[in-house]
Amino acid sequence: MRREEFHYDLPPELIAQAPSAARSASRLLALDGRDATLRDLWFRDLAGLLGPGDLLVLNDTRVVPARAFGVKSSGGRVEILLERVESATTALVQARSSKTLRPHGTVELAGGCVARMVGRDGDFFRLEFSQDVLSFFETHGSMPLPPYIARAPDAADRERYQTVFARAPGAVAAPTAGLHFDDTVFAALAERGVRRAFLTLHVGAGTFSPVREEEIDRHVMHAEAVDVPQSVCDAIEQTRAAGGRVVAVGTTVVRALEAAAAGGRPRPLRGETRIFIKPGHRFRAVDAMVTNFHLPESTLLMLCAAFAGREALLDAYRHAVRASYRFFSYGDAMFITPRDGAREGT
Repeated sequence: MRREEFHYDLPPELIAQAPSAARSASRLLALDGRDATLRDLWFRDLAGLLGPGDLLVLNDTRVVPARAFGVKSSGGRVEILLERVESATTALVQARSSKTLRPHGTVELAGGCVARMVGRDGDFFRLEFSQDVLSFFETHGSMPLPPYIARAPDAADRERYQTVFARAPGAVAAPTAGLHFDDTVFAALAERGVRRAFLTLHVGAGTFSPVREEEIDRHVMHAEAVDVPQSVCDAIEQTRAAGGRVVAVGTTVVRALEAAAAGGRPRPLRGETRIFIKPGHRFRAVDAMVTNFHLPESTLLMLCAAFAGREALLDAYRHAVRASYRFFSYGDAMFITPRDGAREGT
């Protein structure tokens, strides 16, 4: 398939620049993949779409304030965006400056921290920090709002660009489908008899990288750190045995679960994944998903198209544009069930 087959027109004014007044006050567009029918709902209606015995799987990664600024030994300014922590004092980063960082060159950062360039990994720079990487960014970094949010981060973003269940620091972008959940939603789900399980996928800045290849099969996915524990695999087995559904909250959870189920059934997975889910993929671990609206021609849009069907998904996006839904990270959400044949064994 070609990249252009996943294009849609989006008026810029529909790109959400700030979160809604309350997390669960966002809208929810429900797409039934079997017949492509749509329902306009509110996120607080989610519990009504699920049933007793369903399992909600969420990503408990915590966003690191991953953007920092410094000065090179040459005197030039440099912007650093954390990509992945590799050890207590080393990390892969994006670095923007008028001239590229030189091997063994240093950058003076806030708080007396000094970072030295010790290698490259593709487009990323490997830096060695003079102090603990995560502690430095937590103290001196700013929240890495996506490039389509045309404003500087403020104090409120420290809370709102973070899920209420965030636990494991390491992400440089939020698992945005989880941003809609609050105590009101969780209470309604619990009353409905919906169970919860948590995995970790640290979202990297590569999630915003465009697909540059015309033929999508030639696109190479970025690597992201993932941890699918045995407890999640056990919960999926129990849910399926009892006739319930596995509902992934966000494309990060879909990717983690499908990577863990690459051999057939979900197995514990700890390491990295580069899984690229596109039309033709047969889903082994996911029965429904909650997700935000994604950029045109993006890998995340392709993942959703694999699940619901490309035409049905793009029709849903066109409806969302006409109905003035809010798009992307701080925008509204979708609840999607699979098209016939999307899941293995159907």
